[in-house]
Amino acid sequence: MAVAGGNRTLITICVMLATIMQALDTSIANVALPHMQGSLQATQDQIAWVLTSYIVAAAIATPLTGWLAGRYGRKRLFLVCVVGFTAASVLCGVAETLAQMVFYRLLQGVFGAALIPLSQATLLDVYPRERHGSAMAIWGAGIVVAPILGPTLGGWLTDTYTWRWVFYINLPIGLLTIAGIALFVGDTARDRERPFDFFGFATLSLFIGALQMMLDRGETNDWFGATETWIELGLAIAGLWVFLVHAATAEHPFVSLALFKDRNFIAGSVLMFLIGILLYGTLALLPPMLQDLMNYPVVTTGLVLGPRGIGTLVAMGVVGRLTGKVDARLLLGVGFSVTAYSLWRMTGYSLYMDMWPIITITVLQGFGLGLVWVPLSAVSFFTLPAHLRTEGSAFSSLTRNIGGSIGIAVGENLLVRNIQINHSSIVQNATPFNPMMQLPSVHHAWNMDTLQGLSALNAEITRQASMIAYLDVFKFLMILTIALIPLLLLLRDTRGDSAAPAAALD
Repeated sequence: MAVAGGNRTLITICVMLATIMQALDTSIANVALPHMQGSLQATQDQIAWVLTSYIVAAAIATPLTGWLAGRYGRKRLFLVCVVGFTAASVLCGVAETLAQMVFYRLLQGVFGAALIPLSQATLLDVYPRERHGSAMAIWGAGIVVAPILGPTLGGWLTDTYTWRWVFYINLPIGLLTIAGIALFVGDTARDRERPFDFFGFATLSLFIGALQMMLDRGETNDWFGATETWIELGLAIAGLWVFLVHAATAEHPFVSLALFKDRNFIAGSVLMFLIGILLYGTLALLPPMLQDLMNYPVVTTGLVLGPRGIGTLVAMGVVGRLTGKVDARLLLGVGFSVTAYSLWRMTGYSLYMDMWPIITITVLQGFGLGLVWVPLSAVSFFTLPAHLRTEGSAFSSLTRNIGGSIGIAVGENLLVRNIQINHSSIVQNATPFNPMMQLPSVHHAWNMDTLQGLSALNAEITRQASMIAYLDVFKFLMILTIALIPLLLLLRDTRGDSAAPAAALD
């Protein structure tokens, strides 16, 4: 389905606008939550539903993309989703109550869920197979860079205007995208014969929704110390088990079993799941570390972390030309090694360093992830038949998002636990019998004979314990990254591969 160069460029611009718009909304609203909380008269626990509702709705709706695109055509589905996402964004901007905001964010998640897989499948179709590396470099840039820049843009819009502009910004982007898709994107063949597997969708939705709720609310509920967490875990396990049994026995399962016959696609999806843990785990940890421990303003935090996107763009520009010419496993190995090295460097962070070590290491980490993203995206879909690309893209997006949710939950859980452990360890040495505590400068700042001194001492111990905990989590992510490298052997070298199915060729 490769098209002429001029139309290909216009189609690329259109689908990338949709990709960036959806990817931005995964992080752009985070920094505006305190402002929303006051405006909507919500508690801190309640305002978190502004994020949770979007994530849960998007996770449940993502698997629907393949069936809807097959039934109604990719172009029609693309247009409906962009129109719905844009309208829901405007409604979020005008929301006056928390209930309205949560409902509109649910709508945003439902309509936005299909935008990422639809954009990936469209780019794979309009570019010839030998240029899939370049296509995935462009697509990956939007997926990876947009969430990084989201907090910076969200902070600037909130500070300069109001939090409502975090949502209004989608209106001009959405209108341009709608016009571009209507004019330039072609439609795909429709499969009206394939019935909708409602039972399969319901059980998969139960698994995704329960798992997402458990991960999002686990920390608030003290994880497995709460009955709610056990109920959500039980529902998730039951939903997944029934879905797998049903998919293996149904005549027309909700997720096509043909996807699981492709070795590269399955191995790529597993690696994409693990990359989601790494990518979102580090993205979630760095902003609170900079703001809470180093007192960086929101905008400064965004400016310090923004160069990560530069490293990613540089890597994608380089690797996009190498994909198909160099063994993808070699590129992935280099990318994971660079990422592991950057995480090792992060274990040396200090409360007293300036911003330049953070910027340089962040750029290096972005470069490493950029080396991973493009070849993995390209090799995962290399042998997948064209009619399965939309469904495959939806499944890949789902695994990456679930990995991201698990990465955030595990990172936050390790952080909280290690802060408590480190705090207890440090406190053992903070006694009047420690000679260091009797030094004049120390005794003046942290006089243990006064309530003010004890409070100041406890605050400093907590600060030090928190920094050590962050370093421990970075070390854990480094070990996980190194452990991923042997899994690259699951992938097959596709250079010069003539075994790709004809349906996969353009």
